[in-house]
Amino acid sequence: MRANNAAIAIVMACIMASPAAAREKRGFSISAGQLGDALTSFGEQAGITIGVTDPILAKSGTRGLHGRFSTAEGLRKLLRGTGADFVFVDAQTVRVFRAKPPKAPKPPKPAKISKTKKSEVKKRPSPSPAPVLDEALDAAIIVTASKQNSPFANYPGTVHVVDLNPDKNAREAALGTAAIVAKLPQLATTSLGSGRNKIFIRGVADSSFNGQSQSTVGQYLGDVRLTYNAPDPNLNLYDIARVEILEGPQGTLYGTGALGGIIHLTPNKPDTRGIAASGAAGFISTAKGGQGEDAAVMVNMPIAQDRLAVRVVGYWANEPGYIADPGRGLKNINQTMTRGLRATVRYEPGDEWAINAGIVDQHIDAKDGQYILRGASRLTRNSHIAQPFDNDFSMTFVTVEKVMGDLNFNSTTSLVKQHIASVYDATGYPGTTGKVRFDENINIKLFAHETRLSKDAGRLSWLVGLSGIYDVSRVRRDIGPVGALAPLTAVTNDNSELALFAKATFAVTPAFSATVGARGTFSRSYGELIGVTNAVESPKVNTLRASPTLAFSWRVNDRLFGFGRYQKAFRSGAVEVAPTEDDNDSQRFEADNVSLFELGLRLGDPAQHRFSSSASISYARWSQIQSDLVDSNGLPYTANIGDGRIYALEFQFAWRPTKAWKVDASAFLNLSSLTDPESAFASSSEFELPNIAHDGGQISLSHISDLSPNVALILDGTMRYVGKSHLGIGEALDVEQGGYVDSSVGARLDLGRWGISLDVTNVADVQSNRFAFGNPFGITERNQITPLRPRTFRIGIDAAF
Repeated sequence: MRANNAAIAIVMACIMASPAAAREKRGFSISAGQLGDALTSFGEQAGITIGVTDPILAKSGTRGLHGRFSTAEGLRKLLRGTGADFVFVDAQTVRVFRAKPPKAPKPPKPAKISKTKKSEVKKRPSPSPAPVLDEALDAAIIVTASKQNSPFANYPGTVHVVDLNPDKNAREAALGTAAIVAKLPQLATTSLGSGRNKIFIRGVADSSFNGQSQSTVGQYLGDVRLTYNAPDPNLNLYDIARVEILEGPQGTLYGTGALGGIIHLTPNKPDTRGIAASGAAGFISTAKGGQGEDAAVMVNMPIAQDRLAVRVVGYWANEPGYIADPGRGLKNINQTMTRGLRATVRYEPGDEWAINAGIVDQHIDAKDGQYILRGASRLTRNSHIAQPFDNDFSMTFVTVEKVMGDLNFNSTTSLVKQHIASVYDATGYPGTTGKVRFDENINIKLFAHETRLSKDAGRLSWLVGLSGIYDVSRVRRDIGPVGALAPLTAVTNDNSELALFAKATFAVTPAFSATVGARGTFSRSYGELIGVTNAVESPKVNTLRASPTLAFSWRVNDRLFGFGRYQKAFRSGAVEVAPTEDDNDSQRFEADNVSLFELGLRLGDPAQHRFSSSASISYARWSQIQSDLVDSNGLPYTANIGDGRIYALEFQFAWRPTKAWKVDASAFLNLSSLTDPESAFASSSEFELPNIAHDGGQISLSHISDLSPNVALILDGTMRYVGKSHLGIGEALDVEQGGYVDSSVGARLDLGRWGISLDVTNVADVQSNRFAFGNPFGITERNQITPLRPRTFRIGIDAAF
């Protein structure tokens, strides 16, 4: 722990640093001179990697660049008149090459003119050049989460790409997943608190509680898997270039735990060409609550020019509390502290090889739960004891990459260790007196490996791969008077998987493509109770399952694109402690699966056109739904509750009416139900699935005003409607939540390398219930409310060098 703190302290002492990714607009100051030198300066100021393979072109001259531009617009202006062009290889890499000169048009044949009338011939005006759209539209979006660098314009599925430009990212990074959820109404979380939430996509929501079931959403940092059967680790987003959300299921490429989809974080890679650093800090004040602060820095340091570099990110955040406990005489009890470190070393030995190795270490410490009780004074509750929560997450990884012409090779190996500790006030638990405490400690080790080879270009593109997972989860629960806890039944689960997967897309015609793919997974699961003398040993369960996919795409014209797809994904089963009403010590919950049919349309590309929109309709069948539950005494268990169905309709659009203005909006409708419940849940037939809002929507507006060539004012605002949903299945958990509008506004003064910002969240100070669960031992009283954070102000400063 001391080593981690020392490492973070060293990073915090470093100089404040450079943009990690391209901004929508930023200031450039590049002198005239050789193009190679100018591109080096441009790359440093934009935070991207630029390669020039033509040495003669690199020595040609350029007039330089001064002013505020997007990355794409700035490159176009810098290269103007040089005979060079560029292409984005990925979100952070650009290749500059000599452009092919346009073919000269054949001169028209001269009209036959009589000599007597030659004086009457008037000279025709030269044709005007084609108009150039001179505005900050980015290069084409590449969906890296497809594992094939698929262009967004041709991707046959619903995908959301959130570019985290450094300006906005510096202001929101400490929020982690909440910053992503605020941008996309299709995403939902359980709002238990940082590091303990479940994430849901497109209404695939299994339960409001945390337990032994695998997550319905796969989370990845680059190619590294973050979780298996754990809550969202809520990584800080500082120096993350973009986030891609693939709506699910995504079983063919990502295997188990991708029923709802994938959240793919793309970090900025170490740059071997130059030193860079950036930083941000903010002061936070919550109305009727406390004060806090956040800070983050990034340092990029080449060790061997063009060969070896290290990139380090350190961050720290103190999220202020806003709930009081008058009985214990305490205020702002739900304060949360987060500290973390990410470090990556990149080695480029040559011949298009690249090796990335790194670590992630993050610690979340919540002082108490963030729920209140209905009927009490606003933002208050009385508890007998504190109910803290900890999530300690660490990861090491190695990724090897090679580009071989049209072929791409990638091999990633990682190890994740996670310790999750929860404390609840269990006063009143049967057979106890006085103040009673319940402790749950979960230790998880996740080993994952994947090797794949892909071909992206040509009429036939394909992908083949091999992956393996080994996950060990140990859960220990204790209960009793404070200071004299006694162990309850504990459980351990070992899950291992080996999978082969492949996918191919064939261009049947220039406008129509077909995709077929499948994943075959062999899995073995074993679970047992710990500390039970006469427990019946659970057998090892071996299964072989297939996750197929079929899709088509149709390019109707340059702007209109249609697609359809079918895909399937599943989650593995495991052993869990039986509910206290059951005579058995343990019970097994079986694997579940989701099959989805989807049709969609996209008009335009948000990176290329002023106006773009998309719409999709889908139907999902969910069989043998796994659900984390609590029994009548408040103890957790997991069971299969039956089959369900989900109908979903989504719509979104992006509009840039001028260079200065941008509008984004999205909305969804969901209809879900438990159609064929297990016998223990027969009374819940036709109940809605938990935490699936009927509807939701979001609209955001941003505006950039150029106050001078190097100074700009950026204004933005968002309104988000969260529809109504219910806490869980059955009458005891039929507690309504949601049904509110949340809003935020912000401003940033861009001074070139420096920026000053002000952000306000929950502008209207809405008091609605966003999630109705905080303590499982009081859940049957149906009086728990998790309010929105009251109106909160953040004043920030950021810098890039």
